[in-house]
Amino acid sequence: MKKDFYEILGISKNADAAEIKKAYRKSALKYHPDKNPGDKEAEENFKLAAEAYEVLSDPQKKAKYDQYGHQAFDGSGGFGGGHGGMNMDDIFSQFGDIFGGGFGGFGGGGGGPRRAKGSNLRIKVKLTLEEIANGVEKKVKVKRKVQAKGVTYKTCTTCNGQGQVMRVTNTILGRMQSASTCPTCGGSGQILDKKPSEADGQGMVQEDETVSIKIPAGVVDGMQLKVANKGNDAPGNSIPGDLIVAIEEIEHEFLKREGENVHFDLYISFPEAVLGASKDIEAINGKVRIKLEEGIQSGKILRLKGKGIPSLNGYGSGDLLVHVNVWTPKTLNKEQKQFFENALNNEHFAPSPEKSEKSFFEKVKDMFS
Repeated sequence: MKKDFYEILGISKNADAAEIKKAYRKSALKYHPDKNPGDKEAEENFKLAAEAYEVLSDPQKKAKYDQYGHQAFDGSGGFGGGHGGMNMDDIFSQFGDIFGGGFGGFGGGGGGPRRAKGSNLRIKVKLTLEEIANGVEKKVKVKRKVQAKGVTYKTCTTCNGQGQVMRVTNTILGRMQSASTCPTCGGSGQILDKKPSEADGQGMVQEDETVSIKIPAGVVDGMQLKVANKGNDAPGNSIPGDLIVAIEEIEHEFLKREGENVHFDLYISFPEAVLGASKDIEAINGKVRIKLEEGIQSGKILRLKGKGIPSLNGYGSGDLLVHVNVWTPKTLNKEQKQFFENALNNEHFAPSPEKSEKSFFEKVKDMFS
């Protein structure tokens, strides 16, 4: 089981942005590879702290994590859904400012060439209610920028492959040396040497790739998943960007989703309400049969446990709520009309709700509790 992000950083759920950043910096400096050379446990803790900060420092991701836990990012969040696929350059490129000037990349203390990260790609995937309830694997075709075959790179002559240029300035305190990212190679230490004619100025070409996306059960409309390293490449020895997948829920013809519960309106005839009946109703994975008792009242809500949407956290499933509506005929023939006229003063047809019968507002309250 994955460790809680708040526990990793040693903070409470009420921590504000400044506290989260401070806690991450403290943890990152403690487990930084430059301070713990060859220590695999420290490296693991360093990655865990970065994954926790990547989620908790983003208000939207933090809100999803607070609501759904790690399930909100399975196959999608943090660095590809788990720190196991993280690259240290990811951490330094995204959160390098957290460390100030004290650390650089691995083993450098003062930095060194860094790996660029390609841009993200964004797509929208439409899902039916059945796919959302059961989880699904989707294969989508995306156009990615990848490094062209035959492209070669050479050492940047401006920084001699260091990715940084050193500047010396004279001050009243003496000569001061500072380092900054190389303006020629952007910090990678490499520049384009040779490229085929079909490649762009950075040695990249566009290619179609079919990407498999595993979507967990219980996702909601508007949720974004992330497929790590399936975005655009960047020139040189780079890290690919990510594929961001936005979920769009297709409206069901008969069922209405509300969180993890699903609602269905069942219309029955007056005779069926009086005599009772067995009815086939729509459910997420096909029809189910329910039995209506004699004398069932319009507005009755039948709850079918566990027939709703699974929880994204894995804590069971919602329910299917069947709303019973007795259909009143708008036109009657002479014989039918006579029957109801005779029943007007019949005591069996006079409304006589029992004290146990709940009001409409009580039913609504129960429905949302």
